[in-house]
Amino acid sequence: MPKREQPRVVAAEPVGPYTLLRVERGRLEPGVPGQFFMLEAPGRLLPRPMSLCLATASELAFLIDPIGPGTRALCSLTTGDELAILGPLGNGFGLNVERPLLVGGGIGVAPFPYLSETLGGPPALLGFRSAWHAEAAALVPNAEVVVEPTYVTEVMPPGHDVLACGPEPMLEAVRKLAPHAQLAWEAPMACGYGACYGCAVEIDGELKRLCVEGPVLAAA
Repeated sequence: MPKREQPRVVAAEPVGPYTLLRVERGRLEPGVPGQFFMLEAPGRLLPRPMSLCLATASELAFLIDPIGPGTRALCSLTTGDELAILGPLGNGFGLNVERPLLVGGGIGVAPFPYLSETLGGPPALLGFRSAWHAEAAALVPNAEVVVEPTYVTEVMPPGHDVLACGPEPMLEAVRKLAPHAQLAWEAPMACGYGACYGCAVEIDGELKRLCVEGPVLAAA
């Protein structure tokens, strides 16, 4: 069951252009890899959905891309600051896979350190727009990295159980190559539990509320 906590920030560490926000775990459970938490910085009206990046007995960590006012506020937090967190929410990855391959793009690699640990360190294929962004690959064990203009779908090997997270064009390309893949979709969310329909996306002609039906969906 999701819990609401007001933990303190342990550290906010730069990882390329991203920030790894580490917070006290308290009573929060990490949940299933691919689930998400709603993080609300002090003074901000709306929280932001973040997938869990790392989990220890005392801390949870989130990899954040500071692309707007809400995410920049989260990235500007410092040690000792408090923030509101609700989670875990949504549906994560199915972990009963025989030959897992993690395929990610950009900030879509955020759930992979926790997912990789849970699955025992499977191979990962990660794509980034620049070498600076690719510094985030250091968080993911056994990762092969490609940088634009090369895309992950150009070098993705066949015969694996693909678990993917990244921008929509990448996910659409992955699902064509791996029809049985599990895809973690990205969308803005205001509530996190299905009330506002702000995260609804159209997939194959159907509207899906990613906060309750996803964010992980089957490609087929």
